[in-house]
Amino acid sequence: MSGLDSTQLRTLAAIVSEGSFEAAARLLHVTPSAVSQRIKALEETVGQVLVRRHRPCDATEAGRPLLRLAGQLALLEREALADARGPLGGDRGRTRVAIVVNADSLATWFPAALARLPEQPELSFDIRQDDQDHTAELLRAGTVTAAVTAQREAVQGCRVRRLGAMRYRALAAPALADRWFADGLTRASAAVAPVVVFDRKDRIQHRFLRTVTGRALDPPVHYVPSVPAFNEAIRLGLGWGLMAEQLADADVAAGRCVDIAPGRVLDVPLYWQHWRLDSQVLTTLTVAVCAVAAETLR
Repeated sequence: MSGLDSTQLRTLAAIVSEGSFEAAARLLHVTPSAVSQRIKALEETVGQVLVRRHRPCDATEAGRPLLRLAGQLALLEREALADARGPLGGDRGRTRVAIVVNADSLATWFPAALARLPEQPELSFDIRQDDQDHTAELLRAGTVTAAVTAQREAVQGCRVRRLGAMRYRALAAPALADRWFADGLTRASAAVAPVVVFDRKDRIQHRFLRTVTGRALDPPVHYVPSVPAFNEAIRLGLGWGLMAEQLADADVAAGRCVDIAPGRVLDVPLYWQHWRLDSQVLTTLTVAVCAVAAETLR
């Protein structure tokens, strides 16, 4: 089999990141026909279909390792070029780093880690959001460079560092708590009281109920897939829900919410996983992420 072509690999990465052959062509400043020819040639080299041709396009199982390789080569190539040019080498461009983060981290501590990075090297971030139990899937798919994840086992080709744990408290508006939890969070009340859930991947409320009651319960659910709207729905009495401690403490102190299970919390361990590369960008990013996490997480 002949060697892999770096231009074809970059084209594969562009298709998946942009979602279509046409958008990849615009990004690469070539025609859609050229994009199609490059991918066809790469698929012939590998002997496998590498791209699912729907909208948005994504990589097949065979395409995932090549997608990850394309991203790694792009990062190392940019760093090597910057080092070769030196400080007086003119415009170095920007290094784009794709990271996937769970919603509560993104709403609390993670932006401070990005702000703590030194001015050089210049970075452009492509931040994705997903549930902490699913963020590692994007690392496996090769579409992100690093992830905040609940998975402690290293994804193949990645390094893993423990960050700490996000602590959650079960909150409700005072009126809702009086209506449903006058006797506390019992098995009977938890089975019928409405609960606010972030999205269909979010299982921490149900995990908390199982821990407290010893049963797998199926209460009425309101899905609210935005951290500010999720927390506001709890404050307004739409349902009870688990709120990150960094945000929950202020609401309890102000009387907007009450803790319906005093002394009971849910700690979600978080880990930082990134490609196993000798990269200054990843080293610098990892130092900043771990430092801020050490200051804010349990």
